[in-house]
Amino acid sequence: MQLREMIAAHPHVRGQVNDALVQCADACFDCAKACISCADACLGEEMVADLIQCIRLDQDCADICLAAGALVIRRSGGDVTLLGPTLEACELACRRCAEECERHASRHEHCRICAEACRDCERACGAARRSLPAATAAAH
Repeated sequence: MQLREMIAAHPHVRGQVNDALVQCADACFDCAKACISCADACLGEEMVADLIQCIRLDQDCADICLAAGALVIRRSGGDVTLLGPTLEACELACRRCAEECERHASRHEHCRICAEACRDCERACGAARRSLPAATAAAH
């Protein structure tokens, strides 16, 4: 709720909050935390060599989620033409990471949890991307 309040208080927003973007930002930051934690947990597993791709995708997904989340919460002169493709890239990273984590979810609870966070973020980024004003995107 703090993020929504902070965005609503921004002078360029004037109380007109896009809830899909707020939910996306929260999902991006939650997903990044899950991916960072999952990568670290994978490093602690005995068969770490079997989890190398999972670790890489966790790291990639965390980085993209952090960047996407940061762009979403910046409201000063936001560039929709940049934000849309960034959200699309985040959706892809989350999808790829979730698919890989799902492969390991039956053996590693951290991968199951991470896959859920990735799927939540994938959905939130899609909803946020679809909520962007098309006219603004074309104008930039």
